[in-house]
Amino acid sequence: MILLGLLLVLLAVGAVALVLTEETSRYILFGYTFELNHLEMFLAGAATAAVLVLGLWLLSSGSRRTARQRRRLRSARAEASSRVAQLEDEKRDLERRLEREHTTSDRLVARGPDGS
Repeated sequence: MILLGLLLVLLAVGAVALVLTEETSRYILFGYTFELNHLEMFLAGAATAAVLVLGLWLLSSGSRRTARQRRRLRSARAEASSRVAQLEDEKRDLERRLEREHTTSDRLVARGPDGS
């Protein structure tokens, strides 16, 4: 959407530049000659303004959508990071418990079955 909006804005700016650089109401575009009266010039200007507004709307809409997607992605990354940190904490706790159990079982084995 951003690319299409930029294309429409550039098209409208090009049309304005074409009108500003010509001294008469005769325009040559792609090998065709156009001679417009006042009403046709007004309608062409209105169409150019509509294209410009549409292009700007597409630019802003696309930018908002991209920003929204980036916020969601940032939030998902933060959530995943916190989940990884939580899992790492659980892993450390389980490793400590396992170490304590091994230490306790080693003491019991070292004492022998009669407890001496």
